[in-house]
Amino acid sequence: MNLTILTGLLLISAGAFSAGSFAIPFGKIRGWKWETYWFIYSLGAYTLFPLAACLIFTPGFIGIYKSVPADILLRVFMLGAVYGIGNLSFGLSLRYLGISLGYALSLGLILALGTLIPPILDGRLKIMIESSGGNLLIAGVVIACCGIALSGVAGYLKDRKTTGDNKQNANPEFNFVKGLFAAILVAITGSAMSLGMEQGIPVAGYFEKSGTDPLFTTIPVMLLLLSGTLVTTIIWCLFLGLRNRSLGDYFSGETPKALTGNYLFSLAGGLLWFMQFIFYGMGKSKMGPFTFTSWGILVGLTIVFATLWGLYRKEWKGVSMRVYILMILSMLIIILSSYLIGISGSI
Repeated sequence: MNLTILTGLLLISAGAFSAGSFAIPFGKIRGWKWETYWFIYSLGAYTLFPLAACLIFTPGFIGIYKSVPADILLRVFMLGAVYGIGNLSFGLSLRYLGISLGYALSLGLILALGTLIPPILDGRLKIMIESSGGNLLIAGVVIACCGIALSGVAGYLKDRKTTGDNKQNANPEFNFVKGLFAAILVAITGSAMSLGMEQGIPVAGYFEKSGTDPLFTTIPVMLLLLSGTLVTTIIWCLFLGLRNRSLGDYFSGETPKALTGNYLFSLAGGLLWFMQFIFYGMGKSKMGPFTFTSWGILVGLTIVFATLWGLYRKEWKGVSMRVYILMILSMLIIILSSYLIGISGSI
């Protein structure tokens, strides 16, 4: 592995830490329904922070957008809208499963689909299979699925063995069945993010030709992609707000200070979530011609960091040593799969 690939892996790892940490500020929010803080988080993650990044790193982005064929822009936007469904489901999986298990099941399934779908559609996987890199990629995905399955088993045993005050203190809304259905929906729709990034490569090319630093050419792609995600999110959060009569949350809190804190913590989650793509874009630019392997690394290591946060938050308190061992083993397996997926593009 050359130094450029190693730099890319380190940058993507930084993005994974940011992604695995984004839900932590939500634990500080008081008195708001899920749909309220998820909307404020989404407004920051999908619009405010991507727009600020474009203004800083690609100030002429609107003019460059106009030079890109409309069908490419529309395709990326629509994939972002599809991803919005998966991201909403991901939010529900975190709500019902907790951070560590929610990440493991939801993102683990995306790891497999998001890594394989883009190269299957554009033919690069066939090229890789003819070399040892393709076999390594498939092996990495299979190993990741084993780690995901083991995480699921650990979560199921956690649900059975953690009762009473321990379960309430770890996650008062824990519901394995609802969380599992949410994770499955994430798997079905969430890989649209990876595909959208791949479909946005021509957009990044236009920005690079205009003189934008290659490290930042994915930022305008993210703004376009996440604009579609925001549309889906607005529709669903407003629907839930009307159904649950929670629209008043935006103007009320336990105290004025608590209300301000709710907005700040929600936006902090959005900033952490978006920062993963700053690092991801920079790292991806270092990964050579097989850029799709970057997604597998990002998702796999995000699961690991989220698992560590879950331990810190005592989400696994009260379970037996066997369950702890299963959870740690699944994390190590996912680390191995991320490494294999990462180096597959350089062989």
